[in-house]
Formats: sequence, structure tokens, C-alpha cells
Amino acid sequence: MKEQGGIDIVMMADGTTGMRATFEPGWTWEKDEKPLLGSPVSCPMRHTGYCIAGTLVVRMVDTGKETSIGPGDFFEIPPGHDGYVSGSEQVRMILFSAPDNQSTDHPH
Repeated sequence: MKEQGGIDIVMMADGTTGMRATFEPGWTWEKDEKPLLGSPVSCPMRHTGYCIAGTLVVRMVDTGKETSIGPGDFFEIPPGHDGYVSGSEQVRMILFSAPDNQSTDHPH
């Protein structure tokens, strides 16, 4: 994925992680990420974060519904998605993750 983007991970003492993700124009989950995960049908992870720049389109594989995430958007993406960079601008996001020892299934 180096040519099309990257993810930097920070691990806090309490187990919380934060990630800075960068995706270049032309990046797609199908082409650039799926092979790195063992080629699942869709992304098995939940993502929560904030978009700094660019537009990422997220598609729920089971329904085909697409949602655009752009600058200034907070988001929560459930498992079962793929996605791609829309347009010619680099996508920059900050992603948050709960500590491994805490449940992420809490009411919002």
C-alpha cells in the first residue's frame, strides 16, 4: 500500500490506539488493502474517526449503499465495507480505537 497511502499507529499506555491514515488519489480498498488482509469479501473492521482532507467513498458491500466522507466529517464505519478515494485530492484521516480490554458495543 506504500505507493497509494499508509497508516501510522500510536499506542497509548491504556491500550487506546490512534491512527493517521493517508490515501492517494486512485486508492481503492479492493486493489490496495484487500490483498493485505487475506482477501476477505469486505473490510472486517469498524472504523471511527475524523476526516481532515479529501473525499473517501465508503460502500456497504451487502447493500451497495455509498456514503461520502469529506473534510470536517466525524464518522463511524461498521464492518462489511469497502471504499475508494473520490477525486484528485489526497485523503487524510485520524482514526480512533477503544482499548482492547473495553467493549466497543456501547450505546452512542
